Amino acid sequence: MRLPAPFSHSNLPLGSRQAGKVRDWYDLPDGRRALVVTDRISAFDRILGAIPYKGQVLNQLSAFWFERTRDIVPNHLLYVPDPNVSIVRVCRPWPVEIVVRGYITGVTGTSLWTLYARGEREIYGVRLPDGLRKNDRLPHPIITPTTKATGGAHDERITRDEIIARGLVPADVYAHIERVALALFERGSQICARAGLTLVDTKYEFGDLGGALTLIDELHTPDSSRFWDTSARTDRRAEPVHLDKEFIRLWYAEHGYRGEGEPPPMSDELVAAASERYIRAYERITGQPFIPGAYPVNDRILQGMGRWREVDSEPETGSRDED
Repeated sequence: MRLPAPFSHSNLPLGSRQAGKVRDWYDLPDGRRALVVTDRISAFDRILGAIPYKGQVLNQLSAFWFERTRDIVPNHLLYVPDPNVSIVRVCRPWPVEIVVRGYITGVTGTSLWTLYARGEREIYGVRLPDGLRKNDRLPHPIITPTTKATGGAHDERITRDEIIARGLVPADVYAHIERVALALFERGSQICARAGLTLVDTKYEFGDLGGALTLIDELHTPDSSRFWDTSARTDRRAEPVHLDKEFIRLWYAEHGYRGEGEPPPMSDELVAAASERYIRAYERITGQPFIPGAYPVNDRILQGMGRWREVDSEPETGSRDED
């Protein structure tokens, strides 16, 4: 597949554009928001470039997972009017990120394996046994929360007790979050296993909507999760085949970059390989072929906006794709 120029930022006539590392968003009437998922790629808390089709994979894969986990927890998704756009409910976010880990791995300075290899045994308030090696399965999935940094700051390690003591999340709500996070991880692991993948770890974000705990942001994507290709792993000690962002982190680590200073530019080969892996993850998990949306993406969204800009204040709930 010949790759187009990536979709790096949106420019829509929906009022003020706000931007995160990967998503742009526009607030709409009646407590709704248009999330536009770009092709930007971030790692080491930096935007490194852009990967064609990445935004579409993230948006459509999140919609797939949101639909399959509604029985566990409500989510913010209303509908998907474009491969790169989701219309969501605006929630009050809880200021923590919930990371569930089933394996000990990673290359960043805050990864579980990096900290363990330095000699730490109590990490994020969780006591780990001696004798673990990189990519080993943990005795059971663990929750390792972090703060949700804003304004370019770095996320920080935090424990359950610290979250409650600092008043970031009420104790009863946090206990609910923990139960839901582990249930989501179990559901994700089951579906991935049927696709020949291992859900290694993942990040969840939650908010409050009218007093109800609500899943927000994204769910079980190659940006928020690590996926190993189980069928391709013949040697347990060899580095797994990654269908996720870890593939890019490893490339940077091999080139001597782990987040300090100016990152080297991504090579054309890395961009192409990353795009292929994101698409492969989508197809393996959903069981459906990936149908690339037309580029330029911003032009495509503008052309289709007449079908969704003036939506009802109470649109149909679900991940209905109108594109």
